[in-house]
Amino acid sequence: MHLMKIEELISPLDNRYSLKIKDLANNFSESNLNKIRFEIEIEWVIFLCTHGGKSFKPLSASAKKNLLKIKNSFNHKSSNRIKSIESRINHDVKAVEYFIREEMKRFPNLSKYEYLIHYALTSEDINSLSYAVLIGKAKDIYQKKLDVFIKNLKSKSRSWASLPLLARTHGQAASPSTLGKEFKVFYQRLLRQKDILNKMKPLAKFGGATGNFHTLDLTDPKINWLNKTKKFLSSFGVEQNPITTQIEPHDGIAELAHCIQRINNITIDLDQDLWIYISNDIFKLKIKDQEVGSSTMPHKVNPIDFENSEGNLGISNSLMGFFAEKLPKSRLQRDLSDSTVLRNIGMGFGYSYLGLTSCLSGLNKIQPNKEKAIHELSNNWQVLSEAIQIVMKLEGYDNAYEEIKKLTRGQTIDKDSYHELIENLKISSTSKNKLKKLTPITYLGIASKLAKS
Repeated sequence: MHLMKIEELISPLDNRYSLKIKDLANNFSESNLNKIRFEIEIEWVIFLCTHGGKSFKPLSASAKKNLLKIKNSFNHKSSNRIKSIESRINHDVKAVEYFIREEMKRFPNLSKYEYLIHYALTSEDINSLSYAVLIGKAKDIYQKKLDVFIKNLKSKSRSWASLPLLARTHGQAASPSTLGKEFKVFYQRLLRQKDILNKMKPLAKFGGATGNFHTLDLTDPKINWLNKTKKFLSSFGVEQNPITTQIEPHDGIAELAHCIQRINNITIDLDQDLWIYISNDIFKLKIKDQEVGSSTMPHKVNPIDFENSEGNLGISNSLMGFFAEKLPKSRLQRDLSDSTVLRNIGMGFGYSYLGLTSCLSGLNKIQPNKEKAIHELSNNWQVLSEAIQIVMKLEGYDNAYEEIKKLTRGQTIDKDSYHELIENLKISSTSKNKLKKLTPITYLGIASKLAKS
């Protein structure tokens, strides 16, 4: 078998970015998939002999010990042997079964249990549970990264809670905010998706050829096999879907894919906002002496982390969108098109994980340019027009909006012209004084409180 060199691998997840997604890559590797299949098949033999009723011979202590010894012996050599068998018989799950049979022959007291390998199962029972285990572990790995990301946003939200910022709607100057409050928006959005993701449980089926438990019911109709298989699946931390065709319909995977798409989109939104803030000099990037920002322009310090994040999250979105659209559809009781698609589920996780990692790296390099932020606000006194018309309305001016619109729309207003405008209004001295005390830097509403809440 030809082992590919790292420079021959087609996906950047497998070479350029491999160290950044190592845990996910190990989890979704074909070797680990076969390891999970291997463990499920052996545990099913033990389960049948322990909980399957009178139809199955009880395991002796030594037989169980030997089965567990086989289960715990899986290594790189085991993986290669399974692939060798598969190359001959052209069936991945059956190759695992044949390999286990080979291993059992090394122990004479296991010969009478060989027939129980893959007993009353279809390959999709093994695959369904295996992928549920892999996706469950991937979700845990992914959530740890998401937790770090969310905590970083929370920290920045609190640190910059009172740092004034000229807000922009439609790209135009708008009522001021604070940097901390704007970070709190992204924190809150991602926190909600994290909670949704956390509640999602991997689903699997274990009901045989077309999901009707034919062979188990034929073995012993007195046993409640629905409850038995539910117990078996729960030992792997997986919930049972009891009503299926030959395959578990994958609606749960679609739900998870859509959730990760939302996480991706929120993070892309953050990437793009930070890119614009950096472009407008509201944030500066910390300089690393050895880094190069351009092959021809030595002065450049690029927001490359946010750009990489945006690109990789976009790839994840494309994959996750396809998984969510494709996987819930299967012709009649099953077709095999989901099999090759499921093999790529780790790619969707990997690119999203990489995108979060890149954005997090960027977040750790930015520092607010307070002087620039204050200077920008100081040159945009027109943002106080909202405050003027509200105070006028409080004094009973029904057409306050229209009056202030005529005086401020499209105009550049500074401190002097603002105070002149206030002085010429037909409002009380109390209201005039109230408005004169305002500046673009102090007109922040409760942004600071929202950031700290």
